[in-house]
Amino acid sequence: MLTEAFTPKLITAFREGYRASDLRADALAGLTVAVVALPLAMALGIASGASPREGLVTAVVAGFLISALGGSRVQIGGPTGAFVVVVAGVIALHGFDGLLLATLMAGVILIVAGYSGLGRLMKFVPMPVVTGFTAGIAVIIASSQVGDFLGLRAGPVPINFVDKWGVYFRALATVNAAAVYLGAATLGLIILLRRFVPRFPAYLIAIIGATAAATLLDLPVDTVRDRFPLMPSGLPLPHLPHASLGLARDVMPSAFVIAFLAGIEALLSATVADGMTGRRHRSGQELVGMGVANIFSAFGGLPATGAIARTATNIRAGARTPMAGIFHALFLLAFVLAAGDLLATVPMAALAAVLLMVAWGMSEADRFVALARTDAGERALLVLTFLLTVFVDLTVAIGVGVTLAALFFMQRMSEHAGLAAVDAAEEPGLRDQLPDGVEVFRFTGPMFFGVASEMLEGLRRAGERPRAIILRMEQVPFVDATGANALETFVRQAHGSGTEIWMCGLQRQPLQFLMRMEPRYAGAHRALTWQAVLKKLQK
Repeated sequence: MLTEAFTPKLITAFREGYRASDLRADALAGLTVAVVALPLAMALGIASGASPREGLVTAVVAGFLISALGGSRVQIGGPTGAFVVVVAGVIALHGFDGLLLATLMAGVILIVAGYSGLGRLMKFVPMPVVTGFTAGIAVIIASSQVGDFLGLRAGPVPINFVDKWGVYFRALATVNAAAVYLGAATLGLIILLRRFVPRFPAYLIAIIGATAAATLLDLPVDTVRDRFPLMPSGLPLPHLPHASLGLARDVMPSAFVIAFLAGIEALLSATVADGMTGRRHRSGQELVGMGVANIFSAFGGLPATGAIARTATNIRAGARTPMAGIFHALFLLAFVLAAGDLLATVPMAALAAVLLMVAWGMSEADRFVALARTDAGERALLVLTFLLTVFVDLTVAIGVGVTLAALFFMQRMSEHAGLAAVDAAEEPGLRDQLPDGVEVFRFTGPMFFGVASEMLEGLRRAGERPRAIILRMEQVPFVDATGANALETFVRQAHGSGTEIWMCGLQRQPLQFLMRMEPRYAGAHRALTWQAVLKKLQK
């Protein structure tokens, strides 16, 4: 039997009672989101190095399953800009079958993460890292659209950021004025619509207007059909990727990156939705739903996750239950089946304009600037993650960013932790209570590997060794193996010089951890207050 934490919100909504008014509200919201999602799915499919069809498959299949099985009432799933860089890289190196296999493996990783509770760890990825690689992805997405926006005849464009711009500069003589004007007009229309009539589907209106203008004026610009002449209409039949152990080994790092990005963006989107609706999502089930959706999307689509902008649109359109997301997928399917041939006439310059707006939204420029004004450590983490994302690799950027963030955090924790003698200024009258040869030391903060050396140094700084040391531990919330080993070294060195150690005031985790490592720490004095220990020593 499913526990409440791993029950899809769709089931919860039906248990609470699903009325005709809920159906109408969800159907209208689903239609609204489908209108927004249609051009985005096409554009993201192209930007990822696939085709519009793969983007639409992902929006339909994954969008349906994320809403049906997820842990949020109003989450909308599908392809997002976060995956563009990693997807394009996998396709370039391992082909589309490599991407499908990586997506399938990422789905399995997400399911394991959901059921094992690892989703809680994703909230510990620091903001400078998230903002840095998100802004880096935005720059890469925008760069990938320059060729289509300018109508360049540049031929195959490299994935590498620097090489890509080298190709663009060499092809500047081939700029297509019609493509530039059409792309600029599309971009301007999107900005104006979003500024003055935000309830209107700006992307769809702009795409329809650009397509109509290109067709009626017979503009010499590339269309989706020109770029993908063999793309069939409708949705393809699902097919298994050609997998092998060697290919699985090669795409494993990309699978973990896809799972990481899917988990981060899905939980962030669900958290934003909670803030807008006042409800609470189930993070474990949300990851499980994302995992299942990515497994099925791997039979012909792209990686998928929760889309913050589309989720917010869903909420503002009046969605009440996950049925709105299911309707969104069904409406998209109807659009594709009914108007698949018309979608092939969309100008590439117009889709490039859509993606430039997506990139701007992803960049979070205001947050980037705000973080750049903080202390040097946060700023270095932000800029380094950004530069590694743009110029090196997304996997490297995430790994280095998270590792450095952890090191910075440990450094800051160690600055507020350590061993020191308790003096009279801190506790007046203390010296009068201490017998000759007895000192009181207090350890403050977590006792972990980052402060182990400081603890031993604190003992050396004590100077003449007393006959007894009362070690107050009431302000130590956590002890790890290295901290326990340093404590053991501390005690051993003290005993070697004739100093007796009395620990007192241990909290639960430090006490249990020390007793597991060294059962002799189970002595009665461990739970005494330091004043009680002092009375024993005064006798």
